[in-house]
Amino acid sequence: MRIAIAADHAAVSLKTVLAAWLADIGHEVIDLGTHGDGRVDYPDYGFAVATALADGRADRGVALCGSGVGISIAANRHPACRCALVSEPLSAALARHHNDANAIALGARLIGEEMAKACITAFLSAEFEGGRHQHRVDKLSKEFAA
Repeated sequence: MRIAIAADHAAVSLKTVLAAWLADIGHEVIDLGTHGDGRVDYPDYGFAVATALADGRADRGVALCGSGVGISIAANRHPACRCALVSEPLSAALARHHNDANAIALGARLIGEEMAKACITAFLSAEFEGGRHQHRVDKLSKEFAA
């Protein structure tokens, strides 16, 4: 599977570990940065993951920042991205099963390496159930009027 991964400065260390691990287990990893600990803006990296999903370079995405909150919001600004902030494997699997999430966000300051790997494993191994969930997922790409 082709996996886009990106992080801001707060999560660059976790991104480096996860990117190497994903490659070691046979995935094609598209590392979208950042590559150092100099201060950067998480919206740029969340949008980079979303763009890689939208243009077909990646099948799934992993977005990382300190809490996971900011980068998930940024990724979800792109209508082609359904990024779920997760902190444990059940939520990661349900994000795929019920929401057809194509990306997950993790908070590097809140989650350890092994839990991050467990979340990614659950996310990548789960499939969208469709059915009763499909019409809800279809609404996620539409603009809501007040």
